[in-house]
Amino acid sequence: MNLLDGKIVSEHLLNQVSQNIQKFSKERPPHLAIIMIGNHPASETYVNAKIKTCEKYGIKGSLYHFPETISEKKLLQEIQILNEYSEIDGIIVQLPLPKHISENQVIETISPHKDVDGFHPVNIGRMSKNLTSLLPATPGGILELLKYYQIETVGKHCVVIGRSNIVGTPMSILMSRNAYPGNCTVTLCHTKTKNLDFFTKNADIIIIAAGQPELLKGNMVKEGVVVIDVGIHRVTDNTKKTGFRLTGDVEFDSVAPKCSYITPVPGGVGPMTIAVLLKNTCQVWLQKFQNQ
Repeated sequence: MNLLDGKIVSEHLLNQVSQNIQKFSKERPPHLAIIMIGNHPASETYVNAKIKTCEKYGIKGSLYHFPETISEKKLLQEIQILNEYSEIDGIIVQLPLPKHISENQVIETISPHKDVDGFHPVNIGRMSKNLTSLLPATPGGILELLKYYQIETVGKHCVVIGRSNIVGTPMSILMSRNAYPGNCTVTLCHTKTKNLDFFTKNADIIIIAAGQPELLKGNMVKEGVVVIDVGIHRVTDNTKKTGFRLTGDVEFDSVAPKCSYITPVPGGVGPMTIAVLLKNTCQVWLQKFQNQ
């Protein structure tokens, strides 16, 4: 069993991003705008991590923090201002949003050219047609993991568990594309799939983003499988001083011994998401200078 170490791969990817920035050192640095609504401890942690990573690799990260009471109309107006500001290259909105604000409206208001989260329908459509686009950050990070560790994907059976627009659905498209990583035969499952273990036992690669702690267990996979766990959960554990432990959608202790490769939680997919977010920001920034 080998670990797919997201910390190592994200550092490798971000060093490449930093080198690209240094080539244009006379120009302004790439600029990422991060929008956060309200005060959610988890969101604040994620946002702070993104800003610190930006600073480390030569990207300017700006936080636009609005109260939870902001109206949807006002938020969309603020996004439009950022769309029109030429010195901002990328825009992301930290999820989740308050209930009175439509996530779809927010995503569709961000310019597809600055949508470094890769969620805009234009970017999803271009991705589906295997055209150049800003890839969704988490699926893009998973591709980078597979490439770095040279995981064979051609002709393999890949089971994706979870059908969200953020991870599962785009991941299933990417793994079926005529590219590397890709060229898999893909089965898209979810929490309502009957006899889930029938599909997982026949999978060469499993990518799980189901949102259920330790859903995938050792008796559900075959020997030599590659498992990528997107989930992260805090579960009660009285043996720990904190009273909890972090786990993914995979029961690691029973699944890992049967794997050829598996991601740890934490330290697997999480660092890759931030790395691709910054890679996308740099991609937008570079295109501006290459088009001049």
